[in-house]
Amino acid sequence: MKKINLILFAIGITLFVSCDSDDDPVDNLVTAPTTYAFERNGNSSVSFGGQTTRIQMANELGSALKDNSKTEMQLDAMFDHTMGENNFSNPDLNAANKSIRSKVAASKDFFASNSTGATAIKNQFDYWIESQVDDVFPYWDVDAEAGVAGQLQEAGGGSIRYINDKGLEYNQAFAKSLIGALMADQMLNNYLSPAVLDAGDNRANNDNDVLEADKDYTLMEHKWDEAYGYLYGNEDNPAVPVLGADSFLNKYLKKVDDDTDFTGIAADIYNAFKLGRAAIVAKNYTVRDEQANIIREKVSTAIAIRTVFYLQAGKTTLGTDNASAFHDLSEGYGFIFSLQFTRKPGTNEPYFTKQEVDGFLDQLMVEDGFWDLTPATLDEISNAIASKFDFTVEQAK
Repeated sequence: MKKINLILFAIGITLFVSCDSDDDPVDNLVTAPTTYAFERNGNSSVSFGGQTTRIQMANELGSALKDNSKTEMQLDAMFDHTMGENNFSNPDLNAANKSIRSKVAASKDFFASNSTGATAIKNQFDYWIESQVDDVFPYWDVDAEAGVAGQLQEAGGGSIRYINDKGLEYNQAFAKSLIGALMADQMLNNYLSPAVLDAGDNRANNDNDVLEADKDYTLMEHKWDEAYGYLYGNEDNPAVPVLGADSFLNKYLKKVDDDTDFTGIAADIYNAFKLGRAAIVAKNYTVRDEQANIIREKVSTAIAIRTVFYLQAGKTTLGTDNASAFHDLSEGYGFIFSLQFTRKPGTNEPYFTKQEVDGFLDQLMVEDGFWDLTPATLDEISNAIASKFDFTVEQAK
């Protein structure tokens, strides 16, 4: 009997060690490649052409919003492109069956059951285009003042800014809001979502290496790559990104990473993308989802940092160089708008609700807008934003 008990005890220890080993972090079971390079059958299995196309369309539209010879119809057509129409200088973009507008506020997690909210956000972008043409272009050569749209030159013969009657540059609000409504929303709330990655037979097909027709990737691999494309899709060599390759999330992640307070955030995001993609190849979905949460947290943090940066930058020149201040505040306005598309890791919630975001924007636009803003208001909003993240206003500015 004692021998039996000893044997059972020994078996128990073995099972305990085995179970304990299973509880160790599973990250060790997946090895990320040195760069974002994945192959199958001797060919690259990475593909995100649609993301590159939309980034390039958005780059060109951003420039067109500062061209007062453009009509609303032309700008609308660039935003909501129809395949074959000559809306862009790049013939490849004209031939594409993609559009920017179709992917604005279009994520599975945030907007599949919120069509009213999605429509309202798309309409907001339409409104900025309309207002740029109707309320700013006609006053291109007018000297702006409180309540009057027009141009305002930065001190010392600097850049001329074209603003509405409240000091807002619509082109900046539009471009910086796209960082959230297009790039971040599609990345964090759509392509990295289990609702998209595991949709239909995706997991079973990935487990069995069932490829998309005439492609070298599984659908799950492709969805992860599409998330990657919204950050790195315009890089000369997307497998080894250097950042600063577009006017959107890629550019501003570089600016955050260049700040010594936040150095390393870009590497954290890149490494999480690599490890998550490798986890899909290894059929390790626990590691995949862990990396998705890292990306959500880090990208959301980068957006929040730049939001506070621009509010504080605007504060420093407000009242002394309003053209410079209003330019920074217009960028901050767009970044605030983008906060509603951020994502708390492990949840289905943004760091800031649409109601909170609208409240911040209303504070900026009270009465004569930027002309009437006070440093106290900018500090209040900055502190409210930073308080939800692991950084201070001082670090961000």
